[in-house]
Amino acid sequence: MDTARLTSPHFIAGVALLVATLALLFAVRNPALRRRLRLTLGVAAAAVGAHLVLVGGALPEGYVGNIFSIEKLLLTLGAIQVVITLLFHQWFSDHATERAPGIVQGALIISVFLLVVTLVFPEQLLAASAVGAVVVGFALQDTLGNFFAGLALQIDRPFKPGHWIEVGPFQGRVTEITWRATKIQTKTGNLVIVPNNIVGKEAITNYSEPQSPTRLFVEVGTGYQIPPNQVREAIIVALSRCPRVLETPAPDVMLMEFGGSAINFRARFWVQDFEHDERARDEVRTAIYYEFHRREIEIPWPIQVEYSRTEVPRDPIAEHRRNEQQIAAVPIFAGLAPDVHAAMAAAARTRLYGQGDIVVREGDPGGSMFLVTDGTVVISVGPERREVAVTETGGYFGEMSLLTGDARSATVSARRDSTLLEISAEAFGAHVRSQPSVLDALAGAAATRRAELNAVKSAPGATPAAGHASLLARMRKFFRLA
Repeated sequence: MDTARLTSPHFIAGVALLVATLALLFAVRNPALRRRLRLTLGVAAAAVGAHLVLVGGALPEGYVGNIFSIEKLLLTLGAIQVVITLLFHQWFSDHATERAPGIVQGALIISVFLLVVTLVFPEQLLAASAVGAVVVGFALQDTLGNFFAGLALQIDRPFKPGHWIEVGPFQGRVTEITWRATKIQTKTGNLVIVPNNIVGKEAITNYSEPQSPTRLFVEVGTGYQIPPNQVREAIIVALSRCPRVLETPAPDVMLMEFGGSAINFRARFWVQDFEHDERARDEVRTAIYYEFHRREIEIPWPIQVEYSRTEVPRDPIAEHRRNEQQIAAVPIFAGLAPDVHAAMAAAARTRLYGQGDIVVREGDPGGSMFLVTDGTVVISVGPERREVAVTETGGYFGEMSLLTGDARSATVSARRDSTLLEISAEAFGAHVRSQPSVLDALAGAAATRRAELNAVKSAPGATPAAGHASLLARMRKFFRLA
């Protein structure tokens, strides 16, 4: 054993690097820094191990020089790595923070290492390194291409982990950018690993930059018989009912083309997070369908081939009779004559609301009431939408807005798909003005109903129920009979 080598500067430097790295591992808290220090610890241990092999003295003379050179290379690499690692990390942070991406740090370590090797080590080693570099370069063309493409991505920063991007056919959230590939998690939950050289060649769409809100589009066609401005109004109302659609920036509607079977419109709206784009589009399409149905705006069938369209025939007489019976069953209308019930049924309009649709909002102007033909609606009050009542098939709401024009006193939304019968104050007023005497019976029933609703709401500051005489006076004024 060559004990003299145990006191050589190289051995002392290797042990010092090993001890210093161990001390740093115990001192720092940054997880990213600790990971890199563990790698440095391995390099230092390898350098010390190489020196101990030399101390053993059992190697042929031709191998001693090579192992000595390897020891110096490992010491150089370890020293460079620990210095750069300490420079680019926050030592005492509890989080994995880095001042520069890991791939940039790795490239810097390799660059400094190659520079030191070129300036310090003998020509024989340089010649061997040059030959090895050529061989490795040919063998690792794709790997090196991925490395440099990844380095360019880290420097240019077209996207970051957490961003929603589209690269070629792949769309998803970036989870990690390594020296070899970019990892993307798709909306289906799959992890797609795209080599960096492919990412560098493709056009990149970043849905998270330059700002978080993202604009989406939904297209819909309508018949030529409906004026475009009426369609725009209906779509804007539908968009206002969708919780994921932002109010600011405001949505808008564009007429895109006069198609073969429809006028095609594009609804443009903003969402806060692109992650929910499919759900947002679903909400918008659903809201548009129900709003069109309520306004009797047809979404045409595509005209591609000749077809025979068979529809279930409507029975308007039976439908009118059902509406008349439902109106007669409402307590506030029970005292009206059958001919008034029939006239109200003829003027009423059927409205279809989807699950979650807002029928009326608290504070909005009034002017009609609704009867629940089929379905369930929820009545809520206050900004927090506190639920105070549930109205099932056969129930009704909004009678005070019909009779006095009061603003809506509560928000009503559909708990499931619901068909409602809407009676407007305009149509009802025509019959009231022809028979003013009916107002007295209506006022009594409405006052009782108002008292019941206020008792159910039991909210602080609820409006006291108006008396029979006061309510009758307001009704006469609203219908211009005073």
